[in-house]
Amino acid sequence: MLSLLILLLNLTNHAFGQNPAIKAILTNKGLQYASHIGADWMQEKIGSMIIPDVRGGVHIGIGTVNYVLDGISVSGCDVPEPSVEFYEGVGLKAVISGLSISFTGNWHTRFGIITDGGSFDLAVFNVDVASVVQIGSDCSGHISISSENCDAKIDEASINFHGGARYICPVVEEHVTDLERHLAEMQVSFKVNSALVLDVPLTNSPLVDSISLGLDLKGEFYSVQSHTDPPFKAEPFNLPEDNDHMLSLGLSEFTVNSASYAYFSAGLLQAQINDSMIPKTSPFRLNTTSFGPLIPQLPKLFPNMLMELQVYARDVPMFSFQADKVTLKFPGAVKAFAIQPNASWTPLFKLNVDSIFSGVIRISEEKLKGLMELITLNYWCLFVAAKLEEGIVLPTMHHIHLVNPALKIQEV
Repeated sequence: MLSLLILLLNLTNHAFGQNPAIKAILTNKGLQYASHIGADWMQEKIGSMIIPDVRGGVHIGIGTVNYVLDGISVSGCDVPEPSVEFYEGVGLKAVISGLSISFTGNWHTRFGIITDGGSFDLAVFNVDVASVVQIGSDCSGHISISSENCDAKIDEASINFHGGARYICPVVEEHVTDLERHLAEMQVSFKVNSALVLDVPLTNSPLVDSISLGLDLKGEFYSVQSHTDPPFKAEPFNLPEDNDHMLSLGLSEFTVNSASYAYFSAGLLQAQINDSMIPKTSPFRLNTTSFGPLIPQLPKLFPNMLMELQVYARDVPMFSFQADKVTLKFPGAVKAFAIQPNASWTPLFKLNVDSIFSGVIRISEEKLKGLMELITLNYWCLFVAAKLEEGIVLPTMHHIHLVNPALKIQEV
């Protein structure tokens, strides 16, 4: 139950006042799947819990018999699947009915100079546990969870004498605290590849209603070289709930454009092209002779010289989302140089090449990838197509993977 919360992108610092560029919604279907995990988690934790010694005394009229129960351990437990639901405005409510636990241990008594002792076996049945977990954020901006309320009930004789049920809620509260500490220590940023870092702080407190848990995230890419904000802001958008899936993630244009800005500001949207990169079977060579029919002066001024092309983005390429497709405007440029016999470069010309093309985005191998459509063949289309096919790794947790993901592109 609780482990799925870590999947929701491991949040840290707040970015209040900003529009979120990524939204996440955990639906009731996802919560019920998590409850399966919760039963195994609860059984494991109860089985390994440490029970302190029980000490007390019983007055028998002529004195008091003091007793000690020590070496108590759980020898077995049966944890039914919990009933879990969203608790509107608070977090989660979980109820386990019919929990059974068996214990073994040692007992010791003393009455004056008379002592006795032995071992015991104890079984408690039909334990009912109800726990409310509050989901919010702490003063430092991390997502927070805390045990708001926990109640365990058992037969009166067993709970009064043996103390069996009163150790269940401390187990729940202890591991909620452990998870809270784990969340508080998580990083604000995720390095997605050698060039990009993704920041996913909360922009608002988590929103819990009766059927879902919603998170608003900043969702901004930065260059690993510098933490510079792009010259544009995230616009508001809505993420429709999809109750047929466990988890919904919404990504705005801002997120992908911040990645584009990070590549551009780091100087990574440029490349050098020389003749060795052109297939040997091509009749066109990267030299002044081949450019002669296009620019007659070149072979006259620079006869039979190899050329080098510097291709780059003049400005930040910008994506826009439309129904079922993504459009990219790429303001590019090409600078051409002649390579002199002494290996020096002589500038020849500069040509602006603006490209507009469209494509589709898909999820493959737990990466967000793109596929070009209707390509007007030029270098930039090939360059961008290669980057899109390379993809961006989606954040996941160990042992938790996306199954049958569905992706929709909608116009804002």
